Amino acid sequence: MALLPLGRQFAAVRIPGSLVHAALGSTDADVVAELLSLRLRGPVIHDHRSTGPTYYALIQWHAGLIWDRGETAPCLQGDTYLGVPHIDRREPPGTYWVAPPRHEGDLCRPQAVRDLIDAGRLQFGQEGETLHSP
Repeated sequence: MALLPLGRQFAAVRIPGSLVHAALGSTDADVVAELLSLRLRGPVIHDHRSTGPTYYALIQWHAGLIWDRGETAPCLQGDTYLGVPHIDRREPPGTYWVAPPRHEGDLCRPQAVRDLIDAGRLQFGQEGETLHSP
């Protein structure tokens, strides 16, 4: 595990697992990994925090300057460090890559991350549930 500073080369959007699972319609780790890879087309890290599963979608650092989904999925940057697993770490236990970077500079498209968040929020709204971010 390496601690990398956010805001210089990339930022990370912290997405609650419940939101990701609602958006994708599954909690199965293999299904989630496949669907996140297809939808976000960039690197995603999974961590199981005390508040439950959390996903970190890596995006361009400057997209974090205008991030507009912070109430549900904050964009981390600036004086924040992210624990990044070794590139070969692709399954639990611990922090691992759900979708590893495919090449140097590989990042998720911010709009794809927004669309995923909106899809999850829509599912929560339809089910009458309340989403809590960590």
